Amino acid sequence: MSSNIGIIGHPIGHTKSPVFQQAGLDELGIDETFEAWDVKPEELEAKVATFRAKGFLAGCVTLPHKQAVIPIVDELTDAAEAVGAVNWIFNRDGKLVGHNTDGTGFLRGLKEKAGFDPKGVDAVVFGAGGASRAIVYALKTAGVARLTIANRTVETAQALASEFSEGRFKPTAIGMSRDELSNYVPYATLLVNTTSLGMAGGPAELATPVTADMISADAMGYDAVYAPPMTKFLTEVEEAGGTSEGGMTMLVFQGIEGFEMATGKTAPVDTMFSAIEKALKSD
Repeated sequence: MSSNIGIIGHPIGHTKSPVFQQAGLDELGIDETFEAWDVKPEELEAKVATFRAKGFLAGCVTLPHKQAVIPIVDELTDAAEAVGAVNWIFNRDGKLVGHNTDGTGFLRGLKEKAGFDPKGVDAVVFGAGGASRAIVYALKTAGVARLTIANRTVETAQALASEFSEGRFKPTAIGMSRDELSNYVPYATLLVNTTSLGMAGGPAELATPVTADMISADAMGYDAVYAPPMTKFLTEVEEAGGTSEGGMTMLVFQGIEGFEMATGKTAPVDTMFSAIEKALKSD
C-alpha cells in the first residue's frame, strides 16, 4: 500500500522529516506512514501526478524540487507565490495546491521556542538565497520596523530588497564588508543568518557573517543552519550577551504547519520536537 503523505527530494537520505512527522501521526492515531521519496528531476512530474490520487494528503518538497514543482501544481498560495518556492503540496479533491511554510515555520520557531516577537524590531538578514526569501517575506508580514539584507553580491540583495519593498517597508541592501555591516548590525535586535557560513560539511564550517564585537547584547541571533546546532555565528551572538536559536525550530515548524494543513488537526508540537531531538542525539 502506498503512503498518502511523505517528502520528495534528491538525494533524500539526509532528511529528518519522517522522524518527527511519524511521531506526530502516531500520537494522533492517524494510520499513515510518512515516507521519504527519492525523486530524480526527470521523475518529478510523474511523481507529483500521483499526489492527485483520492485519499492522498500532502507531499513535503525539499531540494532540489522547490522551484521545479511550481509549473506542475494547479495553484499557488500567496506565500508560495511571494517566496517563489513550494515546500508543501496539498491534494484538495484532485487539485494540487502549492504552499510555502518556511516563513511561518521560521516565525513560529522565533515566537514559540525563542520567545521573540519580531514586530517593530530592527532586523538584519545575512544572505539572499532561497531561505532568505522565505525569511524576508516572513519578517515583512510580521511587521519588522526596519530590515537590512546583507549579501556578498550586493546586486542579489538589492533585487530581493526591491521585490519585497511595499509602502513604508523598504529593505536596505548592503555588502558583507565589515565597514558596511558596522553601520547596521550593532543597532539590530534580530540577526538572521541564511548563508551556508558555519554549516557542517559546508565550505566554511568555522566562519560567521559577523563577530561578537559588532553585536548588541540585546540581540536575538537566529541561524537557519541546523547542523551543527551551535554554529560559529550563534557562539558570537552569545559571546556578545545576546540569545541564540538554531534552525532546527524552523525545520520542525515548517513541517508542523504542513502537517496541520494536511491532517486538519493540531500537531502535538512537544512530541514532534522530542522525536527530532532524540534522533539528532543518536546521530
